[in-house]
Amino acid sequence: MIILQDIIYLVLLVGLSIPLGIYMYKVLAGQKVFLSRALAPIENKIYKIMGVRSSEGMGAKKYALSVLVFSAIGLVFVWLVQILQGLLPFNPAGIEGTSWHLAFNTAASFVSNTNWQAYSGETGLSYLTQFLGLTVQNFVSAATGIAVLFALIRGFILKQKEEIGNFWVDLTKIILYILLPLSFVTALLLVSQGIVQTFAPYKEVAMLESGAAQTIPLGPAASQIAIKQLGTNGGGFFGLNSAFPLENATSFSNLIECLLLLLIPAALCITFGKAVKDSREGRAIYLAMMILFIACVGVTTVSEQYMGPSFEGVAVSGSMEGKEVVHGVGASALWAAATTAASNGSVNAMHDSFTPLGGMVPMFLMQLGEIVFGGAGSGLYGMLAFVLLTVFIAGLMVGRTPEYLGKKVEPYDMRMVCLIVLAPLMFTLLGTAAAVLIPDAGSWLTNSGAHGFSEILYGFSSMANNNGSAFAGFHANTVFTNVAGGIIMLLTRFIPMTAVIFLAGNMAKKKAVAVSEGTLLTTNAMFVGLLIGIILIVGALSSLPALALGPIADYFTMR
Repeated sequence: MIILQDIIYLVLLVGLSIPLGIYMYKVLAGQKVFLSRALAPIENKIYKIMGVRSSEGMGAKKYALSVLVFSAIGLVFVWLVQILQGLLPFNPAGIEGTSWHLAFNTAASFVSNTNWQAYSGETGLSYLTQFLGLTVQNFVSAATGIAVLFALIRGFILKQKEEIGNFWVDLTKIILYILLPLSFVTALLLVSQGIVQTFAPYKEVAMLESGAAQTIPLGPAASQIAIKQLGTNGGGFFGLNSAFPLENATSFSNLIECLLLLLIPAALCITFGKAVKDSREGRAIYLAMMILFIACVGVTTVSEQYMGPSFEGVAVSGSMEGKEVVHGVGASALWAAATTAASNGSVNAMHDSFTPLGGMVPMFLMQLGEIVFGGAGSGLYGMLAFVLLTVFIAGLMVGRTPEYLGKKVEPYDMRMVCLIVLAPLMFTLLGTAAAVLIPDAGSWLTNSGAHGFSEILYGFSSMANNNGSAFAGFHANTVFTNVAGGIIMLLTRFIPMTAVIFLAGNMAKKKAVAVSEGTLLTTNAMFVGLLIGIILIVGALSSLPALALGPIADYFTMR
């Protein structure tokens, strides 16, 4: 039954990603789509208000500066909204402003598309903060990642050009033609399944058995949940995220939300193949991602189904600790792998309660750099960095100048690739090391020993790779974790992103190189295998020592 569930999920994912990928290619190429007649006047009006010429291109420096300034403004705005929320409207619960360090962490988290949450939404944030601060960032941070990917794609297809597109145009098109329509349809589907969408205040109800009063949190949740999944954001409207019935009410809503985790990242592989005029290139990357994802889903599912604790005289189907009965082991394991593969971070189960190996797989997926589908845009540009690394290594092995898509891969390009690949790994380990050296670190944890170390390692793996999920046993709302975590999230988002933009600019300036007998074929099974091998080697060499102290040690001590 679990295998059938996974097969249905994968078939739906592939089937939906192909037409969406073709549609996004048309948006990237500036072609007319079925929404053009309705949205083109709105689009032009937006350009007029912003003072943007849609035909004006940007070089790498201007594009990068636009991204950084836009994100910095968003950071300050979200920080202020949280600090002042007690004085602002749409706050029926009368929630006071947050601390400055929690506000910084949350602002950095949502601006960087991480959506790490050191707060509980229903008790920590007002409706206004949720929909004006966080939901808006869910749209624009996802759109920023896709825009940067579009810039990189242009870098590959343009020849001897100085410009790689216009950030403001890319941002507007992505939000208007892709994210808003998909979010609107998704929100309607979620509301039909019982997901709340209201500005009404919280409700007091009497419990059926005891008669005691219980507060039911409400709010405009469906609209935020739709884009949190589509944009690989992941921040839950409620503290329990998608394990909460009002955020994920039924098996069908669970399927919808889980599909959306990977939909846009998978579809972008199709977009890439169409854009470079060779669909085989996109399929090769799609296949590499899918192989890694299926392997991770398999390991997680087997571990949760067969390696949990057993009790004499008790018949239990898999390890159900920390999982919702309505989802069970299969849906929880699939979601855990999908959310950490997709740089999403939403959860429908408590990862801290997973078996050691079941918890290690999501951790390892993040430590690979969120490239197995990965974030909206950021996943594919991270994978393309690994593709260039693979091409470069292969070129060194045979003594030829490495080339990809008709462009030579030179030392400057590899310096940018190293920044993209190594920055998240470096900050994962530095953040973990700094945290465990703090005397109070033990008080932040639910568990001690190897499992306690896993909680810290998972937390900084999540922040440094812009994922946002948590083991749920790590008390993260401290001055250190909020400030250090916020800085790490910003650095690991914008250092690689800036490197991608400059890589795109450098690629666009190059002339095309004719294909020869020495050109490495990057669309066959051998290259896919080599690419997977490079990804695993880089990830294993960097992460295995830390994993050995955490989940691997936890596995052997548990047994």
